[in-house]
Amino acid sequence: MALMEWNHSNGTGDFVMLGFSNLPEYEILLFWIFLAMHLVTLSGHLITVVVTLVDPTLYTPMYFFLHNLSSIEICYTLVIVPKMLTYFLANSRKVSLPECAVQMYFFIALGTSECFLLAVMAYDRYVAICNPLCYTIIMNRTLCLQLLVVVCATGFVLSLALTALIFRLPFCGSHEINHFFCDIPPVLFLACSDTHTDEILVFVACLLALLVPFLLILASYVFIANAILRIQCSQGRKKAFSTCAAHLVVAVLHYGCAIFIYIRPKASYSLEQDKVVSLIYTNVTPMLYPMIYSLRNKEVKVAFKRVRGRKISFQKSVNF
Repeated sequence: MALMEWNHSNGTGDFVMLGFSNLPEYEILLFWIFLAMHLVTLSGHLITVVVTLVDPTLYTPMYFFLHNLSSIEICYTLVIVPKMLTYFLANSRKVSLPECAVQMYFFIALGTSECFLLAVMAYDRYVAICNPLCYTIIMNRTLCLQLLVVVCATGFVLSLALTALIFRLPFCGSHEINHFFCDIPPVLFLACSDTHTDEILVFVACLLALLVPFLLILASYVFIANAILRIQCSQGRKKAFSTCAAHLVVAVLHYGCAIFIYIRPKASYSLEQDKVVSLIYTNVTPMLYPMIYSLRNKEVKVAFKRVRGRKISFQKSVNF
């Protein structure tokens, strides 16, 4: 029904992605800035994936979740950023309705999976710090796999429901999406029917996907901070607080921006403002994750040197 009405209204069935067309003089500069950020993001996550996969010393629950977080982040950024970059250079910014729906589906699925996975990682750290003697018993391989399956299943099922909810609506008005990807608010804004019920359902889904894991993360770090305060060694206490503070800053940045955009009524939307805020959780926080969670981690650094050393030794033996 929605597709038929949409085709009838604009004759093509295509959306037009405005992106940053309101800043034509800066588009080339923005292209190079976001391309550089994208390459840094992919490099950091690829290093994490390879090192945690190859080095046996990192076969622990923490690095198992870190490996999967980086894998999700690689897919997440590839769903959004390459297409966004083409809008800086392309004359045509048309996006078909099915293509828009597919992008929205994978964006929501991967983003929701990431939100719940970050909560699981916070729980893992809570068990490791607050109950270290039972850590290996509680966080066994079976539980880790079950948590990962639940996280991904929740993300993809919730995404299917939300995407179907949005694209069953008739789009018979403007066909211009004032954004750089097919996100829920700007697409919902184009619907020409009463969307009050849809807004409520989206709001409830976003509460589940954003606020619940964020509160779980905050609760975990409250218990972790309490445990750290009991550490006798001031150097160890300082290091632990530094690590937790870095994790919390990234979590607040990611969840704060997402909560700002999704958990509010349609009447208060500011699409131009949302577009800028969206850049943070689609470009900035994915770039920060490797730096915060892995590349500044001593164990990962040592493992990376070992992996690189093996590669060099292998190349020498082959050349010989």
